[in-house]
Amino acid sequence: MKTALTLLALTLVSGFASAQTKITVKGSDTMVILAQKWAETYMGSHKDVSIQVTGGGTGTGVAALQNKTTDLCNASRPLKSAEVLECVKAFKAKPNEHKVALDGISVYVSASNTVKELTTAQVGEIFTGKIKNWKDVGGADAPITLYSRENSSGTYEFFKEHVLAKQDFAASAQTMPGTAAVLQAVAKDANGIGYGGAAYGAGAKHLLIKKDAASPGVEPTEATVQSGEYPISRALFIYVNPKIETAAIADYLKWIASDEGQKVVKDVGYFPLPK
Repeated sequence: MKTALTLLALTLVSGFASAQTKITVKGSDTMVILAQKWAETYMGSHKDVSIQVTGGGTGTGVAALQNKTTDLCNASRPLKSAEVLECVKAFKAKPNEHKVALDGISVYVSASNTVKELTTAQVGEIFTGKIKNWKDVGGADAPITLYSRENSSGTYEFFKEHVLAKQDFAASAQTMPGTAAVLQAVAKDANGIGYGGAAYGAGAKHLLIKKDAASPGVEPTEATVQSGEYPISRALFIYVNPKIETAAIADYLKWIASDEGQKVVKDVGYFPLPK
């Protein structure tokens, strides 16, 4: 009798687990901490939904979307026209785009670095290797060490386009597997500089960024990012194959855009969409 009850209990548990709706999320490393917090919060009040989040970079997420191995693709940049065409080839439709948060890409240096602000042009010249010494931007007489992201990263591509004016990164730039790794490296290196999402600032300091030499330095805040005053502002996106955008996925995306979902954005350290 005891064995029969145990088997019945296991069957019920198994049945409950199989009844769960599963949503897979893959892509941007910048968005991983946000996506994980969204998933955790949403599942707390939706016990019938299981959400699995992995990173790997925007490019990895786009490939998974095209290969139909993920439900949602997190992207820290808009999809390229060529990527949209590949999606159309894969599932005969353009992916649905959902703007879900805002970010001010921050330029990080060691807390001991005396430099407080740079123009976007100076940042570009540092990462392309034209400026090699901190003394050339008002800092100590010391060589600059560059920390960058891998080329599958949406942040890498956005930064290259909008800050480096599409020029190549210096060959000396050390490629790191994620924003957290960039921050860890910069925090330990008095001469280091890196870049990444605004939510990853622990252990280092971010610089004020000036549009040009005559402009004031701007802090990445909710107000300056929403207004576009901060020079390296961007949107964060979720893309989904419309042919698999089920009621459960649609409800999750609607919740992300709600006040509760946008509060999570703010709690994590990114910036909510303007109302």
